[in-house]
Amino acid sequence: MEPLSLGRLTALFTRVGNLTFGGGDPTMAALQAEMVIARGWMPREQYALIYGLARVVPGTNLLAFCAGAGWRLLGWPGAIGAVMGVAMPSSFLVVLFTQSYQLLRSNPLAVAAIEGTLAAASGMMAAAVWQLLRPHLKSRRWPRTVLLYAASLVLSFSFSLPPVPLLGAAFAVGLVWEQ
Repeated sequence: MEPLSLGRLTALFTRVGNLTFGGGDPTMAALQAEMVIARGWMPREQYALIYGLARVVPGTNLLAFCAGAGWRLLGWPGAIGAVMGVAMPSSFLVVLFTQSYQLLRSNPLAVAAIEGTLAAASGMMAAAVWQLLRPHLKSRRWPRTVLLYAASLVLSFSFSLPPVPLLGAAFAVGLVWEQ
């Protein structure tokens, strides 16, 4: 296990948060690989709890996750370091990219680059789903996991349900369906 310090935590969130494309889910999957698997800073169950809570709170899920994980690891300094590490460099880049896009939006090469980035981001989100589901598919509760995954996917696409009611329903099913 790598020793934990505020500098290491902030550096990790800065690196992962600003070098992972595709938004919150791929970034949180990369953070899981770093904090849970590579460094052993938190157990998988604790990570999953923070991830789930971050998904239901209003606002940006990634920032909520960073605040929760940073706070769990190092208290308020960890929460502030994690959020600042993820948010500040990427915020600067968003302003720069938005300004550049305004100048290049009629350039076919720039449009092709954006489309390639979107395709890669979709693949990274699929990888995040797999990383979160895989441990549960090996447990004795795998039928519940598969059913809840499939039901959430269908309800989300078919009825455009927001995440909070879906997660609430899955929570209730999890409480009732104990194998």
